[in-house]
Amino acid sequence: MKKGYFISFEGMDGSGKSTQIEILERALRDAGHQVVITREPGGTAIGEQIRDILLKPENDDMSDMTEALLYAASRAQHVKQVIKPALETGKTVICDRFLDSSIAYQGYGRALGDAIPEINRYAVADCLPDITFLMKVSPETGDERIGSREKDRIELETEEFRMRVYHGYEQLEIEAGGRIVGIDASQDIEKISQDIISRIKALLADSDI
Repeated sequence: MKKGYFISFEGMDGSGKSTQIEILERALRDAGHQVVITREPGGTAIGEQIRDILLKPENDDMSDMTEALLYAASRAQHVKQVIKPALETGKTVICDRFLDSSIAYQGYGRALGDAIPEINRYAVADCLPDITFLMKVSPETGDERIGSREKDRIELETEEFRMRVYHGYEQLEIEAGGRIVGIDASQDIEKISQDIISRIKALLADSDI
């Protein structure tokens, strides 16, 4: 039986997920929690190799279904090797992207629809986040924040693709029954972190965070 808590962060590239994950990690560790920080695709040696295949710009002839299956393969390894063992020993897992990313990017962005939940039903093995923070910024804002740094294969996608992903996230928030918490990521960093930490306090019933 799961003992720990599973927190995921979602959003468009450039939404500020990494910054807020770092702040939350510090707060939890300062409060005495054992924390595992991980990411998708990746999180394991095998997953990181899959990540490299997925994000290399030169792999621009990858089919949409190949992409979806590779994300699911990385996730299956991640859940088995990292996430489930950490939760079972009482650790708090914070993951930069999880299943919702596949539904938004491949389900909505690639228009693969219901195939994505079905593929990932096996990959996640009933291991789902207790709470997900959706960092909400427009694709345009995210692109501006990425700036001139080298972009990966997904970041190089068209504006039309990014808008489908953005609207996919909006739909997921509506359908998630409260698990997905939308955060206005255009606010200043401190205000965002205060909102996130207050929600984690309620989840963990831990006033020391």
